[in-house]
Amino acid sequence: MMRKDIPVEALQDNAAQAAEFMRLFSTPSRLMLLCHIAQQERSVSDIQNDLGLKQPTLSQQLAELRQAGLVKTRRESRTIYYSVADERVEAVMGLLLDLFCSTERQPQSSRERQPAPLSSSDTARKLDISEAAQFARLDPAR
Repeated sequence: MMRKDIPVEALQDNAAQAAEFMRLFSTPSRLMLLCHIAQQERSVSDIQNDLGLKQPTLSQQLAELRQAGLVKTRRESRTIYYSVADERVEAVMGLLLDLFCSTERQPQSSRERQPAPLSSSDTARKLDISEAAQFARLDPAR
């Protein structure tokens, strides 16, 4: 359940920072990268092989995540390893994995519901979590 006692001023003061943080999760490739790295430290070659990302895309996405301070690197000889550097990432990834990738599902889960088609008038309404799932579906087999 969501807390409802947060002052509006606190929400306004932190909205831009929260929006920028969430933007980093907004592309499927970055989301998969963070999901994969959050589970355990990974080498660049492991990430590339496991996720099937092309090297230029992988380098670009890792650089953005590293610049934002969400991931960190460790070098061992010629191999570079990536791991999560921000505990907020672990919290968000844990929540996303629980919500979208859990094998123990309740009836009417986001996977079982069919999304309503979005129209231009839908942009003004808030998406509930099941609708938002359509934009961030994770494949637990990977």
